[in-house]
Amino acid sequence: MGRSARRAYDLHDIEIVPSRRTRTSQEVSTAWQLDAYRFEIPLVTHPTDAIVSPATAVRIGQLGGLGVLNAEGLWARHADPEAMLARVVEASEGDIEEGGVPAAVRLLQELHTAPIQPDLLAEALRPAREAGVTVAARVSPQRARELTPHLLAAGVEILFVQGTIISAEHVSHAAAEPLNLKQFIADLDVPVVAGGVGDYRTAMHLMRTGAAGVLVGYGESLATTTDAVLGIGVPMATAIVDAAAARRDYLDETGGRYVHVIADGGIFGSGDIAKAIACGADAVMLGEQLADADDSPASGLYWTPAAAHPSLPRSEVIGLEPRGRDLETVLFGPSDWPDGTINLFGALRRAMAKTGYSDLKEFQRVGLTIRR
Repeated sequence: MGRSARRAYDLHDIEIVPSRRTRTSQEVSTAWQLDAYRFEIPLVTHPTDAIVSPATAVRIGQLGGLGVLNAEGLWARHADPEAMLARVVEASEGDIEEGGVPAAVRLLQELHTAPIQPDLLAEALRPAREAGVTVAARVSPQRARELTPHLLAAGVEILFVQGTIISAEHVSHAAAEPLNLKQFIADLDVPVVAGGVGDYRTAMHLMRTGAAGVLVGYGESLATTTDAVLGIGVPMATAIVDAAAARRDYLDETGGRYVHVIADGGIFGSGDIAKAIACGADAVMLGEQLADADDSPASGLYWTPAAAHPSLPRSEVIGLEPRGRDLETVLFGPSDWPDGTINLFGALRRAMAKTGYSDLKEFQRVGLTIRR
């Protein structure tokens, strides 16, 4: 009494409805385009050191996706980040330190106290630039003004301004002026993707800042603890549909400016990728799905950048079962695991073909049902 709440749905609560036609999967396109940059699969990597190194960013780009390097991670702070990752792997095997803090999380906090060095950041981005793949990096709203000039000088072509929860209007009485996203984006010559958001109103406000894309969600995975720590979250199917509604209304408001919706979290297999697109996402941001690939830099461990927060970490360090697959196999198969974790985008292509749709924009119109 006196309070109301919306009923909201996760991706596992919905199902895709077959249509009256099917088509050959070879005739289906999974390509999408963000600003001037075309990608053959709707994949953006979660910007965590656990899965994105300079080498894997190049490999993801060669396979048709977009690898996003964390500009505040180990590659920007340490001259030998592989050695630091090896220390995290070793710490994860020790379970719990004295005081009840997971050893790997405590070590990540310690490693992230080292200052960010622009020369190391530029060196980490150089392989992607030289390989000819799209160069992308993530900064937090707190460090965006400081780091963006260095990122642009290093050749970044798409900038991600990402926090657990982000808004277009940050209210603060502190001496430092908060980031004005609208002014910040207007001053840049590269497209900016901002997020995460979980509702229509915030998504609309971010679109009005001039963002080329909006991240929906906070990277919900087996590793994240944001819901337990902050009690904040919106089930992903509802969050994506709301952001897609904001995109439609903003398109009408501006007379044709399209803002991409990228689903970040709540995706545990290929079926969830298909459902996220069906709800209105243009692409998905994946993390733990790529962590157990043989070429993943953290040897099967996964965490999000929130694990290294100095006072309130919101991610654990988890270990995934190694299965002897490289990134190409995880993305395109062939698969001998019938659980939707291998051949992720081959499965998306098959789902689109089975429901008769030829491209991602058409597939966003597919019918949906609620499980319960």
